[in-house]
Amino acid sequence: MTTAALPLFPAAEARARTGRPRWERPALAGLLTATALLLLWDLGSSGYANSFYSAAVQAGSESWTAFFFGSSDAGNSITVDKPPAALWPMMLSVRLFGLGSWQILVPQALMGVATTAVLYAAVRRQFGPAAGLLSGAVFALTPVAALMFRFNNPDALLTLLLTVTVYCVLCALDGAHTKWLVWAGVVVGFAFLTKTLQAFVILPPLALLYAVCAPTALRRRMGQLLLAGLAMVVAGGWWVAVVELWPASSRPYIGGSQNNSFLELTLGYNGLGRINGNETGSVGGGRGGGGGGGWGETGIDRLFSANIGGQISWLMPAALVLLVAGLVVTWRARRATDSLEGMARAAFLAWGGSLLITALVFSYMQGIFHEYYTVALAPFVAALTGMGVAVLWEERGTRAALITLSGTLALSAVWSYVLLGRAGGYLPWLRWAVLVGGLLAAAALPFAARAGRRVLLATAALGLGAVLAGPLAYCLTTVSTGHTGSIVTAGPAVAGGRGGPGGMLRDGAGGPGELPPGGPGGMGGTGQGGRPQGGNTPPQGGGVRGQGGRGLELAGGGGQGGPGGLLGGSRVGAEAKTALSADADRYTWAAAAIGSQNAAGYQLAGGAPVMPIGGFNGSDPSPTLEQFQQYVRDGRIHWFIGQGGTAGGTGGEADGGMRQGGGGPGGATGTAIEAWVKATFKATTVGGATFYDLTASTS
Repeated sequence: MTTAALPLFPAAEARARTGRPRWERPALAGLLTATALLLLWDLGSSGYANSFYSAAVQAGSESWTAFFFGSSDAGNSITVDKPPAALWPMMLSVRLFGLGSWQILVPQALMGVATTAVLYAAVRRQFGPAAGLLSGAVFALTPVAALMFRFNNPDALLTLLLTVTVYCVLCALDGAHTKWLVWAGVVVGFAFLTKTLQAFVILPPLALLYAVCAPTALRRRMGQLLLAGLAMVVAGGWWVAVVELWPASSRPYIGGSQNNSFLELTLGYNGLGRINGNETGSVGGGRGGGGGGGWGETGIDRLFSANIGGQISWLMPAALVLLVAGLVVTWRARRATDSLEGMARAAFLAWGGSLLITALVFSYMQGIFHEYYTVALAPFVAALTGMGVAVLWEERGTRAALITLSGTLALSAVWSYVLLGRAGGYLPWLRWAVLVGGLLAAAALPFAARAGRRVLLATAALGLGAVLAGPLAYCLTTVSTGHTGSIVTAGPAVAGGRGGPGGMLRDGAGGPGELPPGGPGGMGGTGQGGRPQGGNTPPQGGGVRGQGGRGLELAGGGGQGGPGGLLGGSRVGAEAKTALSADADRYTWAAAAIGSQNAAGYQLAGGAPVMPIGGFNGSDPSPTLEQFQQYVRDGRIHWFIGQGGTAGGTGGEADGGMRQGGGGPGGATGTAIEAWVKATFKATTVGGATFYDLTASTS
């Protein structure tokens, strides 16, 4: 058959006539079951995972005020540095089932299963069940997805909502349905309440696509987009309006801001500051500057670099090639989406536009950037992979389609070989098996197409198995190890990886998560963690290992217990728990400690509110010295937990010029409070940490 004789998407036309094949539902059930097992396997090994958010979940399970605002403590002194939507499912889970690792992390795992299902449904609409299943499998086997859907950061919910947004837009395009476009606006609004402005990154390509391609009059298209924008503002703005109008004196301080304003937080620290690096109050102190500052070099190759490539980029080169191929094949369709070809092209533009704009932002943003942010790219890469393979497979009667499929397969095998080689000593046989298997399948594919259906399917299965073997191995490594702290990465350690600001987690043989020699205390807990003692116990410092693969302790923890630091929670022993719980119901806060991570460990261990002075970075001006002194006079705080020693406190500056309790304008507040406490109250050692009894002044 010649190229000219091949109809575009003949299989799609056949599906429309015959309906669902028998194998579709069992295959989908198998995919979702396997995804659930992957994400739920040994989930409790991560303990409280990111104790910063776990402490807020605990607070919200005890106080509806903390639930609404996303407070770090049930005393409602300060919020986390994000809006609270991602916390709400976890808070509800803990309210229903009690506080524990599984209760906190299961909602994220279920979100991963839901994202796989939505992705399947979105791709299947135009490209059939096989394409949907392939997209779902590629997503589930993306290492950073296996990491973040077992963790309690906001990125899990954000990724689900971004996927739903694209699905809704595609449904709206298929017939110019106002309802679906309005739903897309609602979902984006809720995504804003999850991780603020990152929710808006994919809006430009999606809005432009609808404005140009929706099969209705231009005036109606513009009106529909305005309605969707209004729905987005209402869905995301109601909470912002309540917070901004609520009297500041009767609500918690907005963590991450310097003026107690959520709008300032949204536009500054969590907004433009992420792009230009000028993040006042952040761990870098708003250094800005080119080249990514202390968060890695920026540039088009950033997502393929040593520390990020193994998280997300396994099939990204293939996705980009397949995006171009899909657009070429569908380009002969009319502009409007009132045909199979038109909708297929719209799908490529929707998923491809979302991938390109998000990848460009991640590649060039100079503010805080962590490897796990790239989970937002996972559904886009997965969708393009499934769609592109489906289109070229249906066009396999042409030489161009077969050559493109073969070349994409070879490219993916070679790139997997490179990524596996970066993890020195990690399954050395696997990289060669991937390379040989992938290249053999790529070379045989053009000939297999003439040798019969069975040979062709066997060749395709060999190639698919080869390119998915690497990410599968990374996923299995990820789920077999607990992860704790604020900076986590998937898979094994890689040469040349880095994991944080200002050299805090240096490049080098140790890989991400390795602490700088002689570095600050309390900077641990940033990599893969060991198993905590019991499912409801936060991971302890002595059991946490960095991604570099060698053991290390949470500073300040050692064998004694004591304050954690900026990125890892505190180690809390039995003696400290007893002190915190003693007469705790008599106080608004059982204790106060500088920095949210310090406070979180004590709060989770003792079960009573602990005030985090200065918020996550220790740099927020909350509370002021005068406010803290008034709390003490009113008898609302029992203990002050000093940082002392090597706990990364006000006297110890971290590598790269970062100071816990002194990293921003508000840092002076923490310093002044600690100085006043030391001068006014007597210190006592409790479980290896320095406690000050604020009810017994020495003067």
